[in-house]
Amino acid sequence: MSETLGRRDWPRATEAEFGPPSAGEYRLVPEDFVVEESLGFAPEGHGEHLWLWIEKRGLTTLEAVRHLARVGNLPQRAVGYSGMKDRIAVTRQWLSLHLPGREAPADLSERLGECGIRVLEQVRHPRKLKRGVHRTNRFTLRISGVAVQAGLDQRWAWLCRHGVPNLFGPQRFGPEGRNLMRARAVLARGWRKRDDREGMLLSAARSFLFNELLATRLADGSWQHLVPGDVAMLDGTASQFVVETVAADLSERAATLDLHPTGILWGVGDSHASGEAGRYEQALQVRHAALCEGLERSGVRLARRALRMRLDHPQLTYEGDRLRLDFSLPRGGFATAVLRELIAHPTLTLALDGIHAEA
Repeated sequence: MSETLGRRDWPRATEAEFGPPSAGEYRLVPEDFVVEESLGFAPEGHGEHLWLWIEKRGLTTLEAVRHLARVGNLPQRAVGYSGMKDRIAVTRQWLSLHLPGREAPADLSERLGECGIRVLEQVRHPRKLKRGVHRTNRFTLRISGVAVQAGLDQRWAWLCRHGVPNLFGPQRFGPEGRNLMRARAVLARGWRKRDDREGMLLSAARSFLFNELLATRLADGSWQHLVPGDVAMLDGTASQFVVETVAADLSERAATLDLHPTGILWGVGDSHASGEAGRYEQALQVRHAALCEGLERSGVRLARRALRMRLDHPQLTYEGDRLRLDFSLPRGGFATAVLRELIAHPTLTLALDGIHAEA
């Protein structure tokens, strides 16, 4: 039996308290969506890799990587990056070039500037920049529209106090969900590296399953607190431990955002979730059997992700008829997950018309 997934508008945490959000606009121009990556450490100043602190507009991170490889006369595998950043935005992040025993082209900055990439700093480091090594991303977002005058500040204060559902944003699934459509087809016939060089399709499938599990816990209210058998994650770290029984001190730490329940990123390995938490995963596997089985056959390793994220150093500022929001999120957190709690906008809903899943 199959189920048409259609449009996915996963539950909002703020809706029970404030009702549906009002319409709003964001990212009307790239300067309305500013992202700055924070590594949490500094390059050492020597070594065979040249690290570049860049600012880009109108480019995805992978497009920037291709430009750097071409300008540096290097294969793309010689270019390193930590996080994927948006296209319609002003983003600042580190990239690395493997240049053992030689300097970068003298006109590197000029040629990259012609591509929409501004080099802000260059420094050497002994190692290539690896995926996922940065600690946080700092966002500056500007919002306009009816939502600005319709209690958005109350929703914002609620999120600052209770945290934000750690949903993967719709950009993870590609325009009109096409990455997820492709992922389902590739997993059905057997995933191969040559079909998915960057792992984007595996990521789309795992992200969708995570969002589905989080949606269930949003619906029953358990996304904010621990249930028996949960795997908890300490805020700001990857440290995890199994919660056999939910003691009062653990409940208090969850209430103060010191630790969070986690959800599964499907793959091969032991989930460690049991009891009530394990039943959420069992139900997910029954509902989306084809995706789960395809991911297991691909050999991707099981991982876990916090169901909730804290807004770090949040600020709200009125700028005339617009709002400016400043905040940091942990690595892997999506600003669009914050925005969908505050405004209604069609790009914050995932369209999956025509996709089917085993039910």
